[in-house]
Amino acid sequence: MATITLKGKPAAKTRNADGEKRAPLRGKGVSKPRPTLAKAQAERAEREEQFQKAQQQRQQRDAPPTRAERPARPNTTAFKPERPPAARAEAPAPRAERSPRSRPEAGPREDRPPRVDQRRVAHRGPGFEPPQRPAPARAADSEDGERLSKRMSELKLASRREADEWIAAGWVRVNGKVAVLGQRVVGDVQIDIDPAARQAQSQLVTVLLHKPIGYVSGQAEDGYEPAVVLFQPENRWKDDPSGIKPHPNHHRHLAPAGRLDIDSTGLLVLTQDGRIAKALIGDDSDIEKEYLVRVEFVAHPVPEGTLPNAALTPDKLALLNHGLELDGEPLKPAKVSWQNEQQLRFVLREGKKRQIRRMCELVGLKVVGLKRVRIGRIPLGHLPVGQWRYLAPWERF
Repeated sequence: MATITLKGKPAAKTRNADGEKRAPLRGKGVSKPRPTLAKAQAERAEREEQFQKAQQQRQQRDAPPTRAERPARPNTTAFKPERPPAARAEAPAPRAERSPRSRPEAGPREDRPPRVDQRRVAHRGPGFEPPQRPAPARAADSEDGERLSKRMSELKLASRREADEWIAAGWVRVNGKVAVLGQRVVGDVQIDIDPAARQAQSQLVTVLLHKPIGYVSGQAEDGYEPAVVLFQPENRWKDDPSGIKPHPNHHRHLAPAGRLDIDSTGLLVLTQDGRIAKALIGDDSDIEKEYLVRVEFVAHPVPEGTLPNAALTPDKLALLNHGLELDGEPLKPAKVSWQNEQQLRFVLREGKKRQIRRMCELVGLKVVGLKRVRIGRIPLGHLPVGQWRYLAPWERF
């Protein structure tokens, strides 16, 4: 019978040839022996001491110097330029020894020599001359000509407020030179406007509002609100044909161009454009305003049932067209005719305060209703009461 012997890996020897026990086998390298507790505490105390020393050195290096360690500041006020012997001999007496009458009178400011900074004399070379400061730009003499803004307004280039804004922005040139605010011009001058000003002017808007009764045209008074408070998105007419998109800047400098009494209704113009305002309410304005006026005859008793158009005599109607005076001034010719038995149609080219009501009182009529239906070529149309629309770019008064 055969015997099988298995040969495997020989067991590791744990003792050497002398019979001593061998150290156990380890992996790659030899691990660092673990320090004792006392040695670890000593190393930690040494590192802490080194850190504290470095911290103290850093604080001493970054700390500002004390007052005693600071270098002395040079005394610049003690410096006095050397004067020639002649000037030293003619030097005036000390202030305490001089009397008020012995003080020399100061000459005109133009005759005084320029003040020299002695602290900088040493840095200037021979023959140094300080640069002359240019004279500031100023407007022309107040007695010569008229203001540039007024001339621009007369030429219908812009309103006076717009002209001042353009001049301040540097958008106006007079004879090729940039104009200054307050400048006056004499004779015929060439006035050029920068295209940027025209672009800014084209962005100004005009609003047409159907003012209700109970709102004032301008500033609030006696507890009544101005009509401009109705200029809100929710009050815009849904059939506005202008196509202009509302913008917050449209509320800036929006002012009424003409008045409409608190107890009157109809078309009211609010505009940012000074040219439109001047055309509508300027002294030389010639644009027609049309009104429908409901009246009652109150001059003298008339038979019951008599209508105002039958009670008013033809000569009184002729006076309404031309011949009346208000405030001592004759009125411009008007167009007044009967719209129906109780309503008159007025077409005026001027706008004095409560003019139509005062005209009617002079011929024995009392106004009980007034509505403005047209300004120039712009009619009120179907714009509802209390609503507004923009003036379209193709519309002109």
